[in-house]
Amino acid sequence: MPQGVFAAAETTASRILDQAYGYQYGAVAFKPTLTQHPQTFRGTKAGALTYFVGGNPSFPNDKGFAIKPWQKCAIRNQVIQLHGDLAITMGNVDLIDSSGKLTTVDKTWAFMREPDEEVRIVLHHSSLPFTAK
Repeated sequence: MPQGVFAAAETTASRILDQAYGYQYGAVAFKPTLTQHPQTFRGTKAGALTYFVGGNPSFPNDKGFAIKPWQKCAIRNQVIQLHGDLAITMGNVDLIDSSGKLTTVDKTWAFMREPDEEVRIVLHHSSLPFTAK
């Protein structure tokens, strides 16, 4: 990816992370879909940013999940729980890439009303569905 395009993607992703996730209020429990030990969990904004756009030598396995050629996304919640300023959802996300290939991801999200009254993600767990051998 050309450097100018990468810089624009990184700036956009950083802005979206600030709007959607609660990193400015502390650690977020973030377990992205395509990560593995020793960098499975991303409690910091920098860790989340590199998962979505790549390019950080501290996370050499991150290729940029958000900049893949996704064409469509659909969320299918199985459970929604509301507890005061906390909401928890669990279900699936269907992603279709530019070749028409479907990828289904299992997701659990928790959202919290933050001190600025905005609702942001404070827990994001995603994984590929279990398949029996």
